Amino acid sequence: MPFIEADVTHLERAVELAWTARNRGDHPFGSLLVTPDGGILEAANTVVTGADPTGHAETNLVRLAGGVDREALTGSTLYTSTEPCAMCAGAIYWSGIGRVVFALSSEGLNAMVVEEEGIPPLRLPCREVFARGGRSIEVAGPFDMPSATEVHVGFWD
Repeated sequence: MPFIEADVTHLERAVELAWTARNRGDHPFGSLLVTPDGGILEAANTVVTGADPTGHAETNLVRLAGGVDREALTGSTLYTSTEPCAMCAGAIYWSGIGRVVFALSSEGLNAMVVEEEGIPPLRLPCREVFARGGRSIEVAGPFDMPSATEVHVGFWD
């Protein structure tokens, strides 16, 4: 699916949210949800500060979106600074969100992680997770944004 003009603005905001997370000591990921009526919900990663391994930006956003009408979620777009991991893709799928747009690919992120700590990530692109479900989710990404890479530079060293 191609990008639309508004995608760039929302992806830039997702990267700003990733910087917010990084600056407070969390992993540098941010996301936002734009509903069909123009409503916006925002979330950032809270894995460290929230002491919650599921506190990824996208899962935090899905929790915030829990009160949004199911039909509105189907028409909503989730923007995220980096491709959703397998856990987040599952949460997005179950939420009913209809479109995902991301900047940095999981492959691009993996190339910057020098050494992994703790449990290694599941290397499973979001499109593969979504393809296993019974409903379609429109995916656009990766989107070449230098700022989406810059937020990770030096963090994973």
